[in-house]
Amino acid sequence: MISRIDLRGDALPEGAALRDLLPRAEFDVEAALEKVRPICEDVHHRGTAALIDYAEKFDGVTLTQVRVPRAALTDALEQLDPEVRAALEESIRRARIVHRAQRRAEHITQVVPGGTVTEKWVPVERVGLYAPGGRSVYPSSVIMNVVPAQEAGVESIALASPPQKPRFDGDPAGGRPHPTILAACALLGVDEVYAAGGAQAVAMFAYGTSGPDGCAPANMVTGPGNIWVAAAKRYFTGRIGIDTEAGPTEIAVLADDTADPVHVAADLISQAEHDPMAAAVLVTDSPELADAVEKELEPQVAATKHVVDRILPALGGKQSAIVLVDDIEAGLRVVNAYGAEHLEVQTTDAAAVAARVRNAGAIFVGPWAPVSLGDYCAGSNHVLPTGGCACHSSGLSVQSFLRGIHIVDYSRDALAEVTHHVVTLAEAEDLPAHGAAMKARFGWKVPQK
Repeated sequence: MISRIDLRGDALPEGAALRDLLPRAEFDVEAALEKVRPICEDVHHRGTAALIDYAEKFDGVTLTQVRVPRAALTDALEQLDPEVRAALEESIRRARIVHRAQRRAEHITQVVPGGTVTEKWVPVERVGLYAPGGRSVYPSSVIMNVVPAQEAGVESIALASPPQKPRFDGDPAGGRPHPTILAACALLGVDEVYAAGGAQAVAMFAYGTSGPDGCAPANMVTGPGNIWVAAAKRYFTGRIGIDTEAGPTEIAVLADDTADPVHVAADLISQAEHDPMAAAVLVTDSPELADAVEKELEPQVAATKHVVDRILPALGGKQSAIVLVDDIEAGLRVVNAYGAEHLEVQTTDAAAVAARVRNAGAIFVGPWAPVSLGDYCAGSNHVLPTGGCACHSSGLSVQSFLRGIHIVDYSRDALAEVTHHVVTLAEAEDLPAHGAAMKARFGWKVPQK
């Protein structure tokens, strides 16, 4: 069901050589880029008409309008299962606690008497948020996108999610995003929602569309999606800001012989059920744990859903494996090289081991912090870097929606005191006009020190 990679005995290689030994899903965004290019440009030129055509082609629904009426959001919330509503409200409450604490304050630094640099944090003006709706429906992704944007102070927020096929003849929800997505938007106070998925949704936010059903262009697009969403984000990078090119979800578990194989197997399966390309990796120095987890996978997989179309292909794919190492020290090297989206640490003194992890989207410490908690109700954000990007990128947060602006304020005396240094450096770089801009303020002479 899941393969093994044995890294015991020999010295582990460094850097890229170690990464190349580890399992990883094939996710060729560059190849997908050529396929999304014409879709994006079609939306650019035909706007809403193109979005309607792509909804029929890719989603199998016939739309009369792309923007979801506000009344549909209210109706979805009113019809929402009370227990689901309570769970969403608690998820929102916890996410607000964490993300509100991330707000940054303006900071003024006095560099010299009369000379200050102020760092001011300004939110982007408008964001387009994406909530997937293919194999599964993710109201949790609505929360994870909307809450940090709101807490950052973004004034204009729009959300797109793929239209769903009618569940029965005359289904009023047909052609709209899933009702639970709409209900989550209503709970969060987001009333600008579009039935658009894939690359065409990103193009809608990047270019904007006109008309009564139109969408104003956004400064930034965030949210997880499939390879076509990732490719469209790459296509528009530079025109819009993005969070990350999210690939298939990943879980890595670093565990020793104190870990419970029932927990580890359950956690591996929990991510495998997302997608046949999802990665589930166990890194352990315990062959006994590896055997026990492998044995435990069989009954747990048999007892759940999505087995044939998602879980078995994910666990059996080249992106998933049990990796055997000599000790936890070697295990740390492996997980730092892997840079997992989600990393669980289930070892003796898990907190101390977790503190030594440098590369992970999010770290879950000990047996009582499974990834599932982070997906919904930990308060943390689940929009995280994948494909090893945790080595250089962070998950979505309030900071994702803020721009730092430096404000420089110097008096005449403070400028005079440093002019000779600026002129010297300008001449060293053969940029005499830079120095001249200084000297012009002092009668074309360099002030005496």
